[in-house]
Amino acid sequence: MIYTTIKLLTSNLLNSMNSVIDRYNKSKIEQQQLLNPASEVKFWQREAAVLRQELHALQETHRRQIMGEQLNGLSVNELNNLENQLEISLRGVRMKKEQMLTHEIQELSQKRYLIHQENVELSRKVQRIHQENVELYKKAYTTNTNGFTHRELVVADDESHTQIRLQLSQPEHSDYETPPRGSE
Repeated sequence: MIYTTIKLLTSNLLNSMNSVIDRYNKSKIEQQQLLNPASEVKFWQREAAVLRQELHALQETHRRQIMGEQLNGLSVNELNNLENQLEISLRGVRMKKEQMLTHEIQELSQKRYLIHQENVELSRKVQRIHQENVELYKKAYTTNTNGFTHRELVVADDESHTQIRLQLSQPEHSDYETPPRGSE
């Protein structure tokens, strides 16, 4: 029995020593490869590829946890931390949304103000033109032109448009004599 125990211990010791020697040899080979520039570049490229894969796996795990998937195996404390991260993220999203909406409201208010100002100015122009037209029509109503008298002038004053009807007619009597054509 002692013999088997010693044999077992010796076997375990040999396995451990072989493992240590293998790790030493592997480390020595890696050290030698690091001294060679081409091998060093390949080594760091492999390391970068491995790290990229690990990063991608961690990001995917984090994304799934954020989405509420793969939560098995998380402790209560880790779940609380995840919940806090989500609440902070949600607050940030809401603040950004509020800023964007506030900015959009300000822009629309500015546009509304400019359109209102333009509308006021156009209303003044329309009023001025309307007033000028009324004055011109009054002058035309009282004036005789080429022997014609104006018999009817209707001005319908409405804020949206002005309707004017003029009617010309021949004079009822003639105040002048037409000289004969051939006797001058």
